[in-house]
Amino acid sequence: MSLTTTAQARTRWVLGHALPTVAISRQARRGDLQGMAIKHSSTSQDLPLDLFAQIRAAGTFYDGRFSSVTARHAVVRETLTSPDVQAGLGIDGSGPVARLARWAGSSSPLGPLAPPSLLATEPPDHTRMRRLVTRVFTVRAVERLRTRTEEVAHELLDDLSRTARTTPVDLVDAYAALLPVTVICEILGVPLEERDVVRRFGTLAAPSLDMGLPSARFREVEDALREFDGWLQRHVDRVRRRPGDDLLSQLVAVRDDDGGALSDAELISTSGLVLAAGFETTVNLIGNGVSLLAQHPEQRAALVAGDAAWTTAVDEVLRFDPPVLLTGRTVTRDTEVAGHPLRRGRIVTTLLAAANRDPEVFTAPDAFDVRRDNAGDHLSFSGGRHYCLGAALARMEGVVALQVLHERFPDLAVIPGGRRRTTRILRGWETLPVTLG
Repeated sequence: MSLTTTAQARTRWVLGHALPTVAISRQARRGDLQGMAIKHSSTSQDLPLDLFAQIRAAGTFYDGRFSSVTARHAVVRETLTSPDVQAGLGIDGSGPVARLARWAGSSSPLGPLAPPSLLATEPPDHTRMRRLVTRVFTVRAVERLRTRTEEVAHELLDDLSRTARTTPVDLVDAYAALLPVTVICEILGVPLEERDVVRRFGTLAAPSLDMGLPSARFREVEDALREFDGWLQRHVDRVRRRPGDDLLSQLVAVRDDDGGALSDAELISTSGLVLAAGFETTVNLIGNGVSLLAQHPEQRAALVAGDAAWTTAVDEVLRFDPPVLLTGRTVTRDTEVAGHPLRRGRIVTTLLAAANRDPEVFTAPDAFDVRRDNAGDHLSFSGGRHYCLGAALARMEGVVALQVLHERFPDLAVIPGGRRRTTRILRGWETLPVTLG
């Protein structure tokens, strides 16, 4: 790495992590609700419900020092669908900080929060890319994967039955991570022997969605993203030479109405997003679900007995303990959202986890209830044009993973020693020891 590239990476870390961490910590000490909510680590067992309530009580938005924050379900939804609010946390203008950010970003690896990722692009590029990807990522296509997902679940649990029937096992490592990564690899034509490579990349890249990374962790994440880019390029080339019936082969071949195709950068970015985000958040969903059902054995028993629906249970897990806690947006022009004025360049933080506990929408929002009539009204998959492309896949995998696991092992018990992930935006279990019973 050249001196210039090293300096650019260092600048990216300072602008994106070091300075925000110092500023947010200072504001939190001064009682700023936004700073306090961000500082509340997702490693905590409990969400900061009291802070959510205070932010919600402050009105449509709580205007913090660094952004306007909303915890209200209707306002979060309107923000995410507004054409005047774009994805990401952009540094606006032509001033020295903006120029420095553009210079530093010129050598950054492709990642989930940088164009041409679907998470970071806006129309018309976002519309074009999403239309192409959606053609081969439909609900019908996902349903065709259900049988194979069930087979994978049973295969993994067969292995556990032979090796860990009477001894504790880390369910994240042995099941919650292996099921979605196996399925997503088959979707993208990745050979089974490279499954662990994808899993490692996904685990290392997940903190790229976060803020406040230490310098060493930031370098590790960027190195992993750069290595992942190279691996993806080789995989795309391999699929071009020997296409199959997998999703990536279809993405390579798909054309829009004008004959346009995804560029190499778009293919690599989209594949990386599907591989990493497409399984990392599902790992969190499965782990959070197992933990919650262990805490509510009567509801787990009702599900196993067929007296409650697993599809509703998965939506309630997503509502109650979402894999993604919040998302940020930037206002592109002076506008209003829910009657609240927002100036161009203002950052908006939508607290998805707080919106899911809004008492205006959910009765007894702090109670976990697998029979909740409107559990599916959660906003854990975001909304608007950036609604999660893999929502149908995540739901299906969550249903299969939890149903097969608990029907085969109805006496499964979570034992002490679990550890939450250290990320602040993604929320899940890093380890979750269980006994199968």
